[in-house]
Order: sequence, then structure tokens, then C-alpha cells
Amino acid sequence: MKTLDEMYLELRNGGLDAALKAVYADSDEADRQKKRLCGVMDSFAALFGCEREISLFRAPGRTEVGGNHTDHNHGRVLAAGINLDAVAAASKNDENVVRVKSEGHDMNVVGLSSLTPAAAETGRSSALVRGVCAGFVQCGYNVGGFDAATASDVLSGSGLSSSAAFEVLVGTILNHLYNDGRVSGVEIAQIAQYAENEFFGKPCGLMDQTASAVGGFIIIDFRDPKKPVIEKLDFDFASCGHSLCIVDTGGSHASLTDEYAAVRGEMISAAKVFGRDVLCDVPESLFWENISRVRELAGDRAVLRAMHFYGDNERVLKEVAALKNGDFEEFKRYVIESGRSSYMYNQNVYACQSPQSQSVSLALAMSEKLLNGRGAWRVHGGGFAGTIQAFVPGDLLDTYKAAMEAVFGVGSCKALKVSPVGGTRLCREG
Repeated sequence: MKTLDEMYLELRNGGLDAALKAVYADSDEADRQKKRLCGVMDSFAALFGCEREISLFRAPGRTEVGGNHTDHNHGRVLAAGINLDAVAAASKNDENVVRVKSEGHDMNVVGLSSLTPAAAETGRSSALVRGVCAGFVQCGYNVGGFDAATASDVLSGSGLSSSAAFEVLVGTILNHLYNDGRVSGVEIAQIAQYAENEFFGKPCGLMDQTASAVGGFIIIDFRDPKKPVIEKLDFDFASCGHSLCIVDTGGSHASLTDEYAAVRGEMISAAKVFGRDVLCDVPESLFWENISRVRELAGDRAVLRAMHFYGDNERVLKEVAALKNGDFEEFKRYVIESGRSSYMYNQNVYACQSPQSQSVSLALAMSEKLLNGRGAWRVHGGGFAGTIQAFVPGDLLDTYKAAMEAVFGVGSCKALKVSPVGGTRLCREG
């Protein structure tokens, strides 16, 4: 660890340039990230004083790449960590208290003498801090007090999972300040999920936290949800000549709870026809042999959504194989297939309750026209409103971005990169 003055000097003299290039997969990002990191150090100094020794940390947001609405029926997903992230300047204290001040938010102060869920903290960031600390203790790791100033450019409400980035950031700080970095990324992800489920009060899966903690492209198989199988793929996205674009088409998710619940519920109703709780436990061949029975007992849309599950669950493996073979064109074809399956079978591109509002459908149609067979496009995340994902060739990026923002507003199209590194401490190599 270094004093604030020493860390400022190391940043300015290029001591962290190699680390920043490795994390953000872009040498041009170093200057922007230096300014961000200096900003959180300035905030730390103002809050906690200038004499402390500090370390710098980051944890990325994530994007779902393949496997749309497959995880809740114990299927597979393909996800990736991105270059938008949460960063922190942090330092140990000897008070057995964690203080985290996130830019634009009130300070979270959590005493570590009690590591049980507090009803008053439900839905608040302090619950995540307490939950991550509790998870570390349950797993046999050390915890202790620390002070941190953080900032995040992970877009809230964009489906890029700003909450997972925050949870993993807290876990990464504890890992390096109190555990010599020996806690694996997968363990940090599982602890973060525990914090969100048991302390924050949100029954999320494990995809978001794992993509943030591990970084790069990852495949997760949820056949056994208590012990998901996670594999990190060795694929250099920076070399493929494309940008990963997220387009915010607007619209609120507030009234869509029933729509999301129906996707999961109808897939499960199809599985119940065979006496199973989830589609992953129903052989696909058995389902196809009995479509008329599923249709009679669960309804047409349940049949179609089950078709989507089987297709996208298998498609994840095809996407992974294409990436492992370095065949990005083949990968893009499967991304488009996934998007069309979500549109036609899963039917989560617009809400049945308001068919006149189809901003996601419009963004997908525009993407198909603009990219003209050269890129790929699909609904992103839960769907019905919000964001789409597109893989855009470099020479089309400016045209694509301008056209989408002309319809959906300035700043609605964000060009991202896949970050090969997950939650980490930023330090000079060696």
C-alpha cells in the first residue's frame, strides 16, 4: 500500500499504465482512467484525511451475451465483464467499521460487530456491505474495518448490473486488505449473490456477480444451481474489430413485474406437464414428442417459450465453440439467432399490456437495417423495455451511433469493450 501522495505520483508517472491497459484492453483508456482514479483519491482525502495509506480497486459491470431467460430454468448463459466499472480508493481502519462513500450517494456506515440481516437496511447499499462481510466470515475468511471512496460509470437501470459491480468491489477490497488476495473470483461472486439474496432482499441469480468478479467471456451452467459450473473463455474481443453497443430505448420496468414472472412461470408450467420443476430436467426430445399435451395443459405461449429455452440453451454452446475457434462471424450468426428466438418464441421484446409501445422492437429493426448483414443484434437482459445489444463493426460505429441516438436520444448508444479482467486491485506489476 502507498500513501495518497505516493499513489498520485505513481499514476502521473505511468506506473499503473500496464495494469490499466490489461484491465481495460485499450491503451487509450489510461488517461481517462487516471482522472477517475485521481477523483476517488481526492474524495478519499476529503473524507478520511491525506495521511492514510491506500490501495486502488475496480469491479466491472456485465453484459448478457447468450442464454436469454435460461438461467431460471437451470440452463446456460454466456456473459462478459465490460469496461464500465466501479472504482475505489480504500484503506484499512482499526475501528471494526466499514465506511463506503459512493459518488452521488450518502455514506454507508456498517459496524461489523453484527453480521446478521437488518430489516432497516433491506434494499439499501449498507445491506450489501454487511452481507458481503457476513459471507466472508461464513466462508472462513477474514474481515475488518476499512474506509473507501468509490465512483461508478456502470449505467444504472441499463441491464449492466451496477449492483453486482458494487458488491464485487466490496468483496475485492476485503480480499486484498484482509486476505492477501487468496479468495477466488468465483467465491467472491457467490458471496456477493448471498449478500443480495439474504441481506438486500433481491432473489437474483449468479450470472451478474460472476461476470463482474471473473471478467472476460464466461459460460455458466446452472444445472445444479447450488454448484454452477463456470468456465472462463480465452477470447480476445479487442482483436475482432467490433464494438459492443448497448442502446437504451427508454421505457420503465416498473410495471413489467408480471411480464417477467410470466416468462419463468410458463416455462415451469411446461416442465410441470412432465412432473418436473424446470425445463432443464425435461429431455428436449420428450418435450417435442408431447407438444400437443403441453399445449393443452400449459397453453401455446408456454410451448413457444419452452422452444426458446431449448434453442437458446444449446445455442450458448455453439457461441462458445465459435469463440474458442476464433470464428467471430459464426458467433454473430448465433447472436442473431438468439435475438430472433427471443422475439418470436420467448416474446419478451414488447409488453402485451401496451403493444403500441415497442421501442425495443424498433431498435432491433433499425439495427438490422443499419448493420446490413455485417453485425449482430438482440434484446438485452429481461426485455419488454430498456436495452438492446449490438455488435457493430468499427467502420459502421459512428453511423450506427448517430442513427440510434437520433431516435432514442443523445447518449442512448454506448460503445463498450469486453474487459478481460474482473474484480482486482490496481497495482504496478512486480
